Amino acid sequence: MAKAIVAEAMARQAVSFVLGAATALTLVLLVQYRAPAEGLSRAWTHGQISGRRSSDEQYHRRNDTAHTVHHAPSLAVAGDDHGLHQADTTLKVNSSFATATTHAAVVPSDLLSIKQRGAEEAEEFRGLAAAVSRAATDDRTVIITCVNQAWVAPGSLLDLFLESFRIGDGTARLLPHVLVVTMDPAAHARCLAMHRHCYQHTIPGINPDFFGPEEWLDLVWSKLKLQRRILELGYGFLFTDVDVMWLRDPFKHVTAYADMTISSDNYFGDPDNIDNLPNTGFFHVKPNRRTIAMTKLWHESRGSYPGMNEQPVFNAIKARLVAELGVRLRYLDPEHMGGFCSYGKDLGKIVTMHANCCVGLSKKMRDLRGVLDDWRNYTMLPSWEKHRAKWTVPGACIK
Repeated sequence: MAKAIVAEAMARQAVSFVLGAATALTLVLLVQYRAPAEGLSRAWTHGQISGRRSSDEQYHRRNDTAHTVHHAPSLAVAGDDHGLHQADTTLKVNSSFATATTHAAVVPSDLLSIKQRGAEEAEEFRGLAAAVSRAATDDRTVIITCVNQAWVAPGSLLDLFLESFRIGDGTARLLPHVLVVTMDPAAHARCLAMHRHCYQHTIPGINPDFFGPEEWLDLVWSKLKLQRRILELGYGFLFTDVDVMWLRDPFKHVTAYADMTISSDNYFGDPDNIDNLPNTGFFHVKPNRRTIAMTKLWHESRGSYPGMNEQPVFNAIKARLVAELGVRLRYLDPEHMGGFCSYGKDLGKIVTMHANCCVGLSKKMRDLRGVLDDWRNYTMLPSWEKHRAKWTVPGACIK
């Protein structure tokens, strides 16, 4: 009897063991079966642009990539894009990153190259986004000018430039929106002592204490790269050389439909005439896909015109910019935006005066002081006498 009881107990244990082993094996098979499906589901979720995040680590990884990579779109530009937003670029980069991580986490070499260029550019323009944001108007427009040490010395061009805003008609309110880009530490220190918004742009590979011909060209062309960066940040800008005197508000002459509104050294009477000769010392650009592509192509064209600065290169490629990119270009009448090359005689119409067609800092300074003196005299005249006011000529540059 006892033997029968023992045998029955052993049989029950054997059956329990077999059932337990079968259950464990079933669970293992289920886990192995579900894991690939869950992996595919996660990969599919990453590839969607839904705004949701599966984990903090994945969210930060995607955002880090999106904020690091900034590059101009292709030259095939279509449609009208007033006020480019970074969200579109961010979505495209996130999508590319998600696709790469889905395929065994292999990042393509071209994406690595873009990330590297983006990181280098972010380092070159460190702090620019914050500086532009502080200076910009409510409609995301900033006035920018560039200076080096010689132009900011006491009594030099920057002093006259800022003074023109203070004594101009309706221009003092624009002064808080001027961002002075300094090209060397000495210029930056001087700028900080006299103006609210200063940004030091350090150009890689250039010694700020020495400017030979090639270094000077690098300095000139670097302005264009900085301007493109501002457009990529979603801001429009009005670039002005520091030897431009602001006597009235030029924004009243910037038309809504134009992508780029630019001053002219030789104006043939029609603001839409492509043959007008542009002066890149004073121009307004709206932020959209066309203008970002325009500044990219403009900068890349430097290699095709060795030894030239950005102005003659722009003149050489302007027809291509209009034809291929659809850039809407409009010229400013020198009767309003004048310069020593060409200017209107009527002080009642003048808006800005540029010391172009003039070589030598001392000559520029002499005649620009004369411009400001003439303006002060004009503003003190009674209204019935203002129509008689004329520019004082001859001068060192004005003939």
